[in-house]
Amino acid sequence: MASERYNPRDAEPRWQAEWNQREIFKTDNDDPRDKYYVLEMFPYPSGRIHMGHVRNYAMGDVVARYKRARGYNVLHPMGWDAFGMPAENAAMQNKIHPKEWTYANIATMRGQLKSMGLSLDWSREFATCDVEYYQRQQSLFLDFLDKGLVYRKQSKVNWDPVDQTVLANEQVIDGRGWRSGALVEQRELTQWFFKITDFSQDLLDSLDELDQWPEKVRLMQKNWIGRSEGLTLRWETVGNELPEEFRDVTVYTTRPDTLFGASFLAIAADHPLAKYVAASNPAVEAFAEECRRAGTSLAALETAEKKGMDTGVKVRHPFDPSWELPVYVANFVLMDYGTGAIFGCPSGDQRDLDFARKYDLPVVPVVMPEGGDAATFTVGDTAYDGDGVMINSRFLDGKSTADAFQEVADRLSATMLGGKPQAERKVNFRLRDWGISRQRYWGCPIPVIHCDDCGVVPVPKKDLPVQLPDDINFDKPGNPLDRHPTWRNVKCPHCGKDARRETDTMDTFVDSSWYFARFTAPHADEPVITDTADAWLPVDQYIGGIEHAILHLLYSRFFTRAMRETGHVNLKEPFKGLFTQGMVVHETYKLGEGSNGTWVQPSEIRLEETDGIRRAFHVESGEEVTIGSIEKMSKSKKNVVDPDDIIASYGADTARFFMLSDSPPERDVIWTEAGVEAAHRFVQRIWRLVSEAAPTLRGANPAPATSGEALPVSQAAHKALLAVANDYDRLGFNKAVARVYELVNALAAPLTKAANEKVDEAYAGALREATQILVQLFAPIMPHLAEECWKEIGCTGLVSDAAWPTYLESLVVENTVVLPVQVNGKKRGELTIARDASQSDVEAAVLALDFVTSALAGAKPKKIVVVPQRIVNVVV
Repeated sequence: MASERYNPRDAEPRWQAEWNQREIFKTDNDDPRDKYYVLEMFPYPSGRIHMGHVRNYAMGDVVARYKRARGYNVLHPMGWDAFGMPAENAAMQNKIHPKEWTYANIATMRGQLKSMGLSLDWSREFATCDVEYYQRQQSLFLDFLDKGLVYRKQSKVNWDPVDQTVLANEQVIDGRGWRSGALVEQRELTQWFFKITDFSQDLLDSLDELDQWPEKVRLMQKNWIGRSEGLTLRWETVGNELPEEFRDVTVYTTRPDTLFGASFLAIAADHPLAKYVAASNPAVEAFAEECRRAGTSLAALETAEKKGMDTGVKVRHPFDPSWELPVYVANFVLMDYGTGAIFGCPSGDQRDLDFARKYDLPVVPVVMPEGGDAATFTVGDTAYDGDGVMINSRFLDGKSTADAFQEVADRLSATMLGGKPQAERKVNFRLRDWGISRQRYWGCPIPVIHCDDCGVVPVPKKDLPVQLPDDINFDKPGNPLDRHPTWRNVKCPHCGKDARRETDTMDTFVDSSWYFARFTAPHADEPVITDTADAWLPVDQYIGGIEHAILHLLYSRFFTRAMRETGHVNLKEPFKGLFTQGMVVHETYKLGEGSNGTWVQPSEIRLEETDGIRRAFHVESGEEVTIGSIEKMSKSKKNVVDPDDIIASYGADTARFFMLSDSPPERDVIWTEAGVEAAHRFVQRIWRLVSEAAPTLRGANPAPATSGEALPVSQAAHKALLAVANDYDRLGFNKAVARVYELVNALAAPLTKAANEKVDEAYAGALREATQILVQLFAPIMPHLAEECWKEIGCTGLVSDAAWPTYLESLVVENTVVLPVQVNGKKRGELTIARDASQSDVEAAVLALDFVTSALAGAKPKKIVVVPQRIVNVVV
């Protein structure tokens, strides 16, 4: 029997209209069912969605649709991270207002996302540049300010004199502004800060509770918070010619055990002692100025050549008054870290070693590996920074590094210098308070007023929002709010005299640090409705790129704690589960030779393959094109694929299916035209098999077969049902796709038989039930095709509304086994898994169990003992 090809251009808009009309994805906060909140990191409205968006939102949509089928009240919202520099750049380049540019992009991207068939509650949509949103953000700011979580202080910043704005460390490249190319200046500006450091220890400790986060993300956050235990140690300066405040220099060190390997002290260019010396030493002043112009990001410090300038000041060693060490100003020491001063032990730190070699300073090995020979152990071009046994360290020799740490700490804590202990034990954090001031227009205005008499005055909440003026221009560099003729002029709320608005706006990371809470009640007068936010939060599954693993997630964790402190919510962690998906990558193509060649878009070339050799040719000119490496899709290398083109040619379901089928979701997916075409053929195959058998299936009563000719049909369907549910629960989308392929192959012959032969009632019923299961299995991935097939075989209602089917134990039992799972010899639960699962599959499944991940608390198991078909023991 012939059937028409499946036409996504007809089916997809039709089903999207049906879903929209029925409002089946609109979430009711009063629904009594268990909640499930799935959220993808919301996009910046740059103009058009890219294939990375398709992958990200397809993953979230599968989770949302699956959980909805499992009976949860699902919240799956969408919004826009809409403030930021790109809009201002567009305003300057295209003579268009940032608001107009932003909302036009939102309209375009909203249409593109809707064409994907995402099960989003669009009634909750907002953009962070909506006045209604940033008014509530200003209200939160005032609450934080009142609670002491916001303060203002002088801070050193990177200042671009051409663009007249503050630059992040990462935006300073070789001492110049990343956009203007101007030499960056170091300026002292008064900036607003959030007191994220108030929560340093809690932010660190609570990482252990986030057992549904990737371990690499937790480690990245742990390193960023950077807790260290060490000593603050005062080194006495030599001579009496220095002022009283410089009679000693305080350093913070985590390795006091290496004191006998010290060969110099290094201080930051902005250290008070450096400034004092520079006042009378032009060479030191010039070097300090050079340091100030350089980038101060960690990456810049790690890669930059280590340089220093001898101040002429010397200090005495804490354990030997006759031992004097030089004090350098160094380009790798920052005032923002520790005390702005370090002691250099070249043998134990690579940075110190590079510095010592450059300036011909002593290198004395003081720690050797366990079992080493003190007489022969040396340090060449690589420092030994591990633990071990102390050598060349007088009274510490032979001790472990841990014991030596304690010995030094005890002795120096009991030694007095200038009437105070020479050393004190101290816990230090690398984390610094969050500077949120930005000298830009397109951001959330900071709601404070500056009065000459009253000082800094918060804007009364009744006067919110502090709204951005629309009548601005970008004819000159800098912040248009500073030169607006009327906006900044205001009366002081306290005394009524003339005053000025704050013209800095908030860092756009602020906007994205609480949006997940606003989604729970997006139209409320308050920032959140506490009971509603508490009911929905934390987000059960958060999905987004690894590039946001540190700052966005850390700031969101801080914001949730700050909202708890101010009474808005009663929890501290915003995201229960986190998944970081891989990127979408594609071959690159270049026309011409070497650096003179030009990048070519995939749509501009045709590929040919002869005897296994692939060649590319430019469609228009016919010239051969060089096939380059596979890289992240980027506009600069033109290896991008437009989702609109794919959806227009193949349909959204094909794009979604390919994105989720090609590789594990945490890895990069390689976009290939051949892969997309194969996915489209599979879509057509499903439709052909189902539609041709539909006349038989429509008249059948769906019922599984427990014996007879149809038994294999029901067994295949129910085994797939059990397996795919497990795959969706673990976000194993590619595995679920593979099982859908297997089930289609298993049902192909029975469906073909039903299309061409008379089958009995039991067989037709079993096949109808199996086909319904098949459709429900791929419905979260290919929802439009699923609706079309669901209707074609005679099912009532929408598959998007249908409950998840239940498998029969009798139909899967021979393929599964229930294994008791022990932790350290004590039974904690059970695992149901395929009887023929490999040992690695069993181990992976066991490690995914809640009670196992809880027992491991982020650590790796010492051993996993699998007794096939009988028991598993995890040794923690």
